[in-house]
Amino acid sequence: MNAPSNSGLAGVVAGRTAISTVGKEGTGLTYRGYAIEDLADHTSFEDVAWLLLHGDLPSPEQLVGFRKRLVCLRTLPDELKLILEQLPGSAHAMDVLRTGCSALGCMEPEHSFKDQNRVVERLLATFPSMLCYWHHFQLTSQRIDVESDDASVAGHFLHLLLGKPPGDVDRRALDTALILYAEHEFNASTFAARITASTLSDLYSAITTGIGTLRGPLHGGANEEAMALIDSFTDPDDAERGIMERLQRKDKIMGFGHRVYKHADPRSDIIQRWSKLLSQQAGDTRLYAISERIEAVMRREKGLFPNLDFYSATAFHFLHIPISMFTPLFVFARTAGWAAHVMEQRADNRLIRPSAEYIGPPLRSAHHST
Repeated sequence: MNAPSNSGLAGVVAGRTAISTVGKEGTGLTYRGYAIEDLADHTSFEDVAWLLLHGDLPSPEQLVGFRKRLVCLRTLPDELKLILEQLPGSAHAMDVLRTGCSALGCMEPEHSFKDQNRVVERLLATFPSMLCYWHHFQLTSQRIDVESDDASVAGHFLHLLLGKPPGDVDRRALDTALILYAEHEFNASTFAARITASTLSDLYSAITTGIGTLRGPLHGGANEEAMALIDSFTDPDDAERGIMERLQRKDKIMGFGHRVYKHADPRSDIIQRWSKLLSQQAGDTRLYAISERIEAVMRREKGLFPNLDFYSATAFHFLHIPISMFTPLFVFARTAGWAAHVMEQRADNRLIRPSAEYIGPPLRSAHHST
């Protein structure tokens, strides 16, 4: 029997949400009714995280209080530091965050759903600390101080990673990227987190589920592969030849097309502008020029548009972020979206348990004649 036409649940409405719209009429992305372009131009990641979690943009007083709490919550328990030190340097950075999230859930459990705001703020504050503590310890055996005075998640991460406060352009570039990655309706990791939440499990378990799902290369990680592809070419002409060869072999080119968007990914133009600006700031336009040529070839040959992951790859590169940390940045941002969906699921919960079409053998008997 053939697989059902909605294999992968494509086109299946699996629930209702008031958090975001994705690909409406083939394009467009909104968070709580705000267009992504508007949010990227006029808000910070902390504004957007509050919006997703609470339904409205914060007042100036709420934003200040939210940021102050996140700054105060960045420190890591000594027991968690010990666990991070024991994880090998060869570990995948996503596995480090998955383990860190689960361990913190043992040390600071969510005692009831009334704890959910405390837990999500703790995770938003500590994920950059976890990743950078592990990274520096494995690289240099240095136990870094995971606190900084930077009020933004983006600036705090860059400060810990690079050992110095970031410039305003770099901070704002990463802040914008976090806004773009923060939420995307019923994507695979969010839906998985909602399934976990529907069992009335704790928030740490739901976020751990999200991280594990995002780890898969068909969901997160496309920007890592896009960066490796872009950096493999010497110039735009070399890139065109290389992409044409890959297309002839029917290789998949990561960072193009989208399961939901039909005409364009509205986030791509935003991050592309930052990639161009950062390349100019670095005095290195080779990678950006190669990216533009790859995009032109993919549009000409396949009619495919770049998605968020494609130009975010070079943007992150110019921020001096290791490729292995590209997908963890996704976690820093999407934690706000995952938690918002967990809260929404809990508010009107029903166990998520779909049916399956059986395609195995007909009824058989286990009895054997002797």
